[in-house]
Amino acid sequence: MIEINLIPDVKRELLRAKMMRNTVTAMSITVSMIAVGVAVALGLIFGGQIALEALHDGTIKSKTRELTSIEDLDKLVTIQHQLATINKLSSERQADSRLFDVMTAVNPVAPNSIKIATLKLKPESRTITIEGSAENGYIALEIFKKTITNTTVQTTQNGQEVKQPLAENLQAGEASFGEDANGKKVLRFSFTFTYPAELFSKTSSSVVIATPNGKVDVTDSRLGVPESLFAKKPKDASNKEKN
Repeated sequence: MIEINLIPDVKRELLRAKMMRNTVTAMSITVSMIAVGVAVALGLIFGGQIALEALHDGTIKSKTRELTSIEDLDKLVTIQHQLATINKLSSERQADSRLFDVMTAVNPVAPNSIKIATLKLKPESRTITIEGSAENGYIALEIFKKTITNTTVQTTQNGQEVKQPLAENLQAGEASFGEDANGKKVLRFSFTFTYPAELFSKTSSSVVIATPNGKVDVTDSRLGVPESLFAKKPKDASNKEKN
């Protein structure tokens, strides 16, 4: 007869079960400690955020009290806004007076000089319209146009000299003969051209008009406007005949 002793196997299973229990218990304790650590860290973070928000709220309330304690605060704010607006408008304002110096510079010498009756400057479209008259007829008009188209505007930008044509997209209007205030026969004309934005910009530190006959500094509108440059608008030659 064969006998089998099962007691050692039972003991081994019991020991294995105890070891597994101890392992599970140790892992449970470790996980619990990690969870507690995470909870503490989150608590510290949230607590810090709450404290920081409270500090900022206190600073905002303190600064608000300081501002509200200032007398006539609304008037001061309004004045500051108005000053900012004035500075902006001043920087955007154009040096329109340069236009007269430009016209003086491009006006041909006698006998091909012209007289201006109407001078229109439109900043929104950057156009100049000239209505005038010329005693020397079409010859003077063509010389005047060629002088304008061959004239450049020289400006200084970031320390560099920049050259641009004075006139682009020159569009001729009607031309016809008439009589000036002295009864002389003159050619009446009109035309429009586009000018570069830098010509009248106050941000341009230097503006020079370079014509085929020379250069003129118009930065500060140094030249006066000669009376000979302007004249009354000529009338129709037929008016005298009718009278």
